[in-house]
Amino acid sequence: MSAKDGGYFSRLVRKLTTDVEDLDADEMSERSGAEGARRACDCRSGEEATVLGRLRSVELCPSEGTPTLQAELFDGTQGVTLIWLGRRRIPGIEPGRTIKVRGRMAERDGQKVLYNPYYELQSPVG
Repeated sequence: MSAKDGGYFSRLVRKLTTDVEDLDADEMSERSGAEGARRACDCRSGEEATVLGRLRSVELCPSEGTPTLQAELFDGTQGVTLIWLGRRRIPGIEPGRTIKVRGRMAERDGQKVLYNPYYELQSPVG
């Protein structure tokens, strides 16, 4: 058995024995770098950032004045809260969808936040 075969079998064993969520996180982290985005864990408040990830949740947060659409984006390293002010719904922004977002990173209640980010819907890989 060559070293190349050992590498293949090592990857196969890892895929068979690792939790699906961990594999998904690894895949998102790798894809993020390939798409020219930064890992969320490396982004700091006040910096312009481009992050690629999968939407875990999307919800309308009604308030007294302005409706707010809020989504949780996970890139394999850390979550980022996306907030669109004055929006009730955005076509294509739905749980499970992979998107690339760009904006100025902020922090709210210890969580990373992008307000009104520019977004690009990504086509599924596969």
